[in-house]
Amino acid sequence: MSYDPSPSYPYRPPHPPSSHDPYTYDTYPWAPQDAPEPAGRRPQRHTALGHHSDLRVLRSAYRWQRRVATLTALGYFVLFLILSAFAPSFMTSTVTDGLPTGLLLALVQVPVTWLAVALYEQTARRRVDPIADRIRRHAELDAKREGAR
Repeated sequence: MSYDPSPSYPYRPPHPPSSHDPYTYDTYPWAPQDAPEPAGRRPQRHTALGHHSDLRVLRSAYRWQRRVATLTALGYFVLFLILSAFAPSFMTSTVTDGLPTGLLLALVQVPVTWLAVALYEQTARRRVDPIADRIRRHAELDAKREGAR
């Protein structure tokens, strides 16, 4: 859940204030007042960066990326712990000449952690980085447009 404090949309009550209620305002007294547009200035044709859904998309892509990597590493570790607690006969059985299954599963934890890191990097390159690059380009364009005024 995220909170987007957008100062460009102050709260406006649905009905005009009644004349008999001295405590009703057109807006809250602490709400930012709208600045008048300077004369001769063209209206913006593009939306400002904070008003796109790109930031929300970036947050959700990053959240998905973290979940995949975390569930990969922690999921395997939790599986190992559950097997250790509830299947001791399975964990003490031997795979090859004297190598217990529990030790083999413990040693596999290192490659699984590497796999989680590789998944994290892959999802960053494939899903998160393109969105971040697009937002960065939009921000640079917005800065150039503001600088040209």
